[in-house]
Amino acid sequence: MSEQETNPKLNYANQLRKEFADIIAGMELNEIQRKYLQQRWLDQVMWMEGKAGKAQKPYYVLRMTTIIGGVIIPALVGLGTGDAGFLKGVTVLLSLIVAVSAAVEGFFKYGDRWRHYRATVEMLKSEGWNFFSLNGAYNEFEKHGEAFSLFSAKVENLIQTDVQTFISTIAKEAEKSKKPS
Repeated sequence: MSEQETNPKLNYANQLRKEFADIIAGMELNEIQRKYLQQRWLDQVMWMEGKAGKAQKPYYVLRMTTIIGGVIIPALVGLGTGDAGFLKGVTVLLSLIVAVSAAVEGFFKYGDRWRHYRATVEMLKSEGWNFFSLNGAYNEFEKHGEAFSLFSAKVENLIQTDVQTFISTIAKEAEKSKKPS
């Protein structure tokens, strides 16, 4: 089996890229417009899809570790750790794991990153679909070439907003958590 067959995310990413590339190839656009769609819009969509996926997995693992451990610890304490050295050790170890898990997630902000990238990539894909089908803001145009200027302006605005949001919130929060109080 190939890696693509065993890795559904890779399979989805390749399928998504191919579908969009096929749509772009079939559109009546000049070469610069086609290159923009491939090298700016599609590359941003694929990059953000990847970043969202890479942030989602550690977020879920760290959050589930924190949640499950946070539920188990009170039960262990309730059982009593008086003379039970093993139970006391397990409780302390689990407490440390929960604390480290929460601290790592808080520092790297995987949840914020995942939501940020997921929201932005979905906005980019939505804009792309509206452009491809000449719907929404593009319904007044008869040809993609005529609608391209509006589309590229909207995409650039989304990308600029994405960068500003990332720098002003997620990256800034990570910097704050590095500095001693």
